Amino acid sequence: MNAPANDTMVMHAIGVIHSDHRLPEETPIQPEFAHGCHGRVEVYPAYAEGLKDIETFTHLILLYAFHAAGEPQLIVRPFLDDTPRGVFATRHPRRPNRIGLSVVRLVRRVGAVLYIEDVDILDSTPLIDIKPYVPRFDAPQSAGDGWIGTVDPKQARKRG
Repeated sequence: MNAPANDTMVMHAIGVIHSDHRLPEETPIQPEFAHGCHGRVEVYPAYAEGLKDIETFTHLILLYAFHAAGEPQLIVRPFLDDTPRGVFATRHPRRPNRIGLSVVRLVRRVGAVLYIEDVDILDSTPLIDIKPYVPRFDAPQSAGDGWIGTVDPKQARKRG
């Protein structure tokens, strides 16, 4: 799975995400299954000024590196289903670029530290970016669930 040399990108962590989740296999698979799980985001001093006005939002989108994921796979078995699926049709961490996304609830900000809830992120995860969650922009009413809509909710809760 080698990309052409001219497709190389460089990103730098802007902070680190802390949580009580120490083992990947014991970490909830989505914020939906992580209600009440607390964490904090420590934004590095060089980027702290960028947090201005973030506390006006109730939820944030965190983009981060799946730093503990194994080698990338294009076909994976998703956590909610036993059917092999294309990695881009899942939220599986074994992705070519290992970028994760979670919508978390912002509890409060203290300086460059964001206290968050509904955290489904492994402890000491490198933070790539933060975006405000805006329902008007981020939750289109016409969006469909794809294959995930066929997963039994009880089974999803058990696996999640």
